[in-house]
Amino acid sequence: MNEHAPSKTAVKKHMHHLQQLGMALTELSDNTLKKIGLSEDLYQAVRDYRSISANGARKRQAQYIGRLMRDTDPAPIQAFLDTLKGENQAHNAFLQRVEHVRSRLLAEDGALTEFVAEHPAADAAQLHTLIRNARKEQAQNKPPKHFRALYRALKETMAQQPAPAAESDHENPE
Repeated sequence: MNEHAPSKTAVKKHMHHLQQLGMALTELSDNTLKKIGLSEDLYQAVRDYRSISANGARKRQAQYIGRLMRDTDPAPIQAFLDTLKGENQAHNAFLQRVEHVRSRLLAEDGALTEFVAEHPAADAAQLHTLIRNARKEQAQNKPPKHFRALYRALKETMAQQPAPAAESDHENPE
């Protein structure tokens, strides 16, 4: 037996990892799959997997995808999936920052002045009107029309200038 060859268990683990990576591809949309640059066979196998409903056939197709993954360099695929996951986490963090700013604006009167100082492109008059109307809605238990409009306006403003908003959260933790 060759001392430098990987053990049978190590080979099986690697093949299982490739199959799991291939299964992660089955959860992506067709447009996202096209961005990865998969081989035509692998792309078609992933699309076929989605259309199969019988469990035994799905298992065979999963093994086939794993087999095709052996001929493919997994590093770019793994990097793309990691980037995709990171973008989602960054986007969720951004949305949470927007919600936090909205809560501060509704709770504190001076928060609007701080926000406009950090985001000069913000329309202070529009935001002031939305804040006033959102507070009125909450007091009267009305549907949150202006509450949502305030969120959309903040999201749009903060998306134009993301860096100052990120810095302000780090300087002023609550």
